[in-house]
Amino acid sequence: MTAYQPTGEPGAATGPAQGAGPARYDAVVLAGGAARRLGGADKPGVRVGGRPLLDRVLAACAGARTTVVVAASRPTARPVTWAREDPPGGGPLAALDAGLRHTTAEYVVVLSADLPFLHEPTVDRMLSALRTSGRDGVLLTDPGGRDQPLVAAYRAPRLREELALLAGRHGALAGLPLRRLTAELDLTRISDPVASFDCDTWGDIATARARIREHGHVLDEWISAVKDELGIDLDVDTRGLLDLARDAAHGVARPAAPLTTFLVGYAAAQAGGGPEAVAEAARKAVALAARWAQETSEDRPSGEPQASAGDVAPDATPDTRPDAG
Repeated sequence: MTAYQPTGEPGAATGPAQGAGPARYDAVVLAGGAARRLGGADKPGVRVGGRPLLDRVLAACAGARTTVVVAASRPTARPVTWAREDPPGGGPLAALDAGLRHTTAEYVVVLSADLPFLHEPTVDRMLSALRTSGRDGVLLTDPGGRDQPLVAAYRAPRLREELALLAGRHGALAGLPLRRLTAELDLTRISDPVASFDCDTWGDIATARARIREHGHVLDEWISAVKDELGIDLDVDTRGLLDLARDAAHGVARPAAPLTTFLVGYAAAQAGGGPEAVAEAARKAVALAARWAQETSEDRPSGEPQASAGDVAPDATPDTRPDAG
């Protein structure tokens, strides 16, 4: 298990400076372990925040040209290429070798399937550091300084070269520990105590589930889960939509909040979709809510009290809304 520390955010790593931008890359996700410390449970399918661990990792490497998952095939949130090590259960080096055979990019991100807090900014940071460092690979370290070679970016030709040498030296890659490979590589390291957190035990799963329900995380986690469930790949101004819901609730009536945000989404879809369409529909609805509220204020007879607290909704902005979890 990688030790978990509640402070810090995914992507807030310390290490080599980020370059001009991430390189084009392929990804290999190892998802075929026995999960003995979970009692043999299907670890990639265990849900954290309503999403399987594997799908959370696949979201973090969504920028890959090709994503290879080394495991028995299963439904996933996005399309991937499937591969199996020879023999099945032959260990991480055999699995990595099987995955690399389906990749062509110069850079490859190698990930385990049990990283609930890994996100794209950290993957991009590893790739940028790899490109500018001239090293064979860049990997994350946990709070204790231990290397996490399955949260890393490598130069694919060097991996293939060393895997071939190890296979020739030992006759096969099956059963060999991953450190046999990393010991031969010139590596640089990035410290990220959150993104490097992995789930080896049910205690780790419970810790991950508790963290995403904390006030500072629950809304983003919920939105990500809904987008995965609905097959939506769209970045929108969440705070703006919450402000719209608040204005509709305060200025019109409490049920106007969810209905208005639904209609904004529908209007954006009719206009072709995309963040710009959502923003434009939200802008119009905000202006309408303001006009509505102004008319209500102007029409109220002088001296009439404001509506009671039970007639309006509380502020629904992220800073004041109670946790939904």
